[in-house]
Amino acid sequence: MKKNKFSFETNFWAHYELENPFEVIDAFFGSDSLAYYKQTLSEIVFYRSKEEVYNKECPGDVFFNYTAIRSFLRACSCLSDKSKKWKVREVSAAQKSILSQASLTAEEYENPFIVFQNAFEEHSLADFEFFLCEVIHLALRPTIVEFDSDLLTPYIHVIKMLDASQLLLESDVEKIKTNE
Repeated sequence: MKKNKFSFETNFWAHYELENPFEVIDAFFGSDSLAYYKQTLSEIVFYRSKEEVYNKECPGDVFFNYTAIRSFLRACSCLSDKSKKWKVREVSAAQKSILSQASLTAEEYENPFIVFQNAFEEHSLADFEFFLCEVIHLALRPTIVEFDSDLLTPYIHVIKMLDASQLLLESDVEKIKTNE
């Protein structure tokens, strides 16, 4: 039986379809920085509870960011599955810094794949896509709308996934050799 390929839907923002989650993350951070995505996501979450429309001067940017972050989340869901097959080589003491640890615990800093595992054990990809769609929908409304879903927990997970992904880009990632 043939395996179905999982689409990351990167053609909207990267202008071509990427097939590897590591390539998606590389292209994602190649289009904008970690700080930009964290700031943008924080502003979107902040504007969900304001009577003001987020980025009304250039709403096309919001759509562009939505498609890029959605592809990023899809890549992260694949990384949660690959976490048993890949590992990060140990970071030297000279490279370790509390600032580069960002939102990650010491354990997550040592093995960023834990972040993806934890996030996707607690929430499904559909939950994260709903969160993204919902916060953007609320941030683009000129009125405050009551909502009954938890938007804070997925937000925290996404911030941690951004930090873990940046760490993966900066680290040496290697496939775990199996003795078969």
